Amino acid sequence: MSNTTDRSHPRMRALARTLAAVLVLGAAACGRIGAAENAVLVPPPTVDETASAATSEKAVLAGGCFWGVQGVFQHVKGVSQAISGYTGGAAATAQYEDVGMGTTGHAESVQVTFDPRVVSYGEILRIYFSVAHDPTQKNRQGPDTGTQYRSAIFPMNESQQKVAQAYIAQLDASKTFAAPLATTVEPGKTFFRAEDYHQDFLAHNPTYPYIVVNDLPKIDHLQKLFPDRYNADPALTPVSVSVR
Repeated sequence: MSNTTDRSHPRMRALARTLAAVLVLGAAACGRIGAAENAVLVPPPTVDETASAATSEKAVLAGGCFWGVQGVFQHVKGVSQAISGYTGGAAATAQYEDVGMGTTGHAESVQVTFDPRVVSYGEILRIYFSVAHDPTQKNRQGPDTGTQYRSAIFPMNESQQKVAQAYIAQLDASKTFAAPLATTVEPGKTFFRAEDYHQDFLAHNPTYPYIVVNDLPKIDHLQKLFPDRYNADPALTPVSVSVR
């Protein structure tokens, strides 16, 4: 959200619609204030993608409200872009008001574009499991409840699927967490970009109460647990052609 106070601005009108939806959806909507989640530094994956000459790769991850997940990966070195969106359902329902009902099959997700020469897919997942969310919670994260807040990995190819499944099995076998992981691996799903007013929400709204309580601690955890991976300057998202 820009710093403008002009309520006639398209993005301000869109944000107003979103805040109204939050009030209507209540517990099922991203935006409730809860308590910060604890970070757990998980071990590196024993199975990772084979190094290649590729300079760009995409990963799609879901772990609760996309504001915080996007914010975390925007601060990871090697990430050129992190976009909030919806994955798991149909194109017709890939919009905030519908997804917030929890009946579309979509999860609030983030598409991460990264340079695998700098940070591997397995390392992206390590950050995802360690600081981006609590992978032991089923259909919820912190104060947000519903299938749209599930912990899910949407692999882009068979290689990513193999790495994700092996990593979940590794963490469960080592009992890294006190409870089994609830993370699902869901291949063959399409990512749909969310409305512009959701993009870079953490970066543009650092004093928003939900962000202060639920998401800024994740950025602190990233810096403390992965100092060599932390980038102080976030990779912000270009505004799309149209505002929904």
